[in-house]
Amino acid sequence: MGRKNIIIAGGGPAGLMAADVLSTAHNVTLFDKEKNVGQKFLVAGKGGFNLTSNLQGVKLAAKYSPAGFMDRALSEFGPADLRKWLSSMGIPTFTGSGGRVFPEKGIRPIDVLDKIKTKLFNQGVQFHMQHELAGFDNNRHVTFKNQEQEITLEADYIIFALGGASWPVTGSNGLWRSVFESMDIAINPFQSSNCGIDINWPETVSLHHAGKPLKNIQLSVNNSKVPGEAVITDYGMEGSAVYQLVPVIRKLLNNDLPVTVHVDFKPSNTGVQLLQKPVGKNVRTNEYGQLFNLSPAQMAIIKSYTTKESFQSLPEFISSIKNLAIPVDSLRPVEEAISTVGGVDPGEVNDDFSLKKYPWIYVAGEMLDWDAPTGGFLIQGCFSMGHYAATSILAKE
Repeated sequence: MGRKNIIIAGGGPAGLMAADVLSTAHNVTLFDKEKNVGQKFLVAGKGGFNLTSNLQGVKLAAKYSPAGFMDRALSEFGPADLRKWLSSMGIPTFTGSGGRVFPEKGIRPIDVLDKIKTKLFNQGVQFHMQHELAGFDNNRHVTFKNQEQEITLEADYIIFALGGASWPVTGSNGLWRSVFESMDIAINPFQSSNCGIDINWPETVSLHHAGKPLKNIQLSVNNSKVPGEAVITDYGMEGSAVYQLVPVIRKLLNNDLPVTVHVDFKPSNTGVQLLQKPVGKNVRTNEYGQLFNLSPAQMAIIKSYTTKESFQSLPEFISSIKNLAIPVDSLRPVEEAISTVGGVDPGEVNDDFSLKKYPWIYVAGEMLDWDAPTGGFLIQGCFSMGHYAATSILAKE
């Protein structure tokens, strides 16, 4: 059928993957509004470059919502495929704790990005930086703004992978939504995901214990229970256990319902087992920490959310260890979140992520309204979507 002209807007994982797949058969030009591609990619790697997980099949698909939305993309290009792709570029990976997958020691995020860029350059991908989306029409035209100049180009296919609204310092600010809304594409409001929660701590907690970890705990909201760790902050709590509860917290807050997070400080012990510890002993309140192996931070939190009478009663104190209720005020702002929900409504796209109203246009990555926890699932989702959209275009030609 001949080589087609394909424009990709957005140089994150979804856009880079799509460029790799399509450039083997077509002319690909990639535009990004930042000075370089992969800016969020680099920021995400600062805390440990978790590229994917070792889950497969149903267990992998269950990490994504809405249910079923990502199934085909994950099936076609899952974690094993991503690791094979990385390995082909000289990026070996290993499986760490909790099934998370990382590049081998000594390989930095910039090294991974450079390998990907080199591969794309060698395959003929053209890069145009500092070009921001200004508009598109129903005749396969797309317009970019570079400083004060606008350029309008025509393409056989267009892939938009413009990101969500988290970490705007990387350029992921969601300002593209006005362009899509002007073309009658439904955009859901951006909201925080994988973020901290606001708690109105008493000063005894916020002043003296901010930054301290809460290890080997279990957090629950309604019927959702998550074991793991959290960190006390001056505004509330954050950490992997907190992030996994954000979807249920967000739903309650959106319905103007009160939110309470329940903390089990000793999930490996039953209440009955804890009640056996003080048997035969005359235990004073200042000995609680040592008796139950509770840190000063844990003790401060328990004391802050129990009455004086409950704190002095051993059975009631133990009940607090197992089920301490802490009110939650809100989620942290979108700008601080690791990821966002919101963006292009899933109902606007076909199964291959092409727009129903403009089937030559595809959208991929975080600009679509889907959700996943941390642990490599977010970046895997973006890679999978970019791959699936690209292979769908190849299949049409």
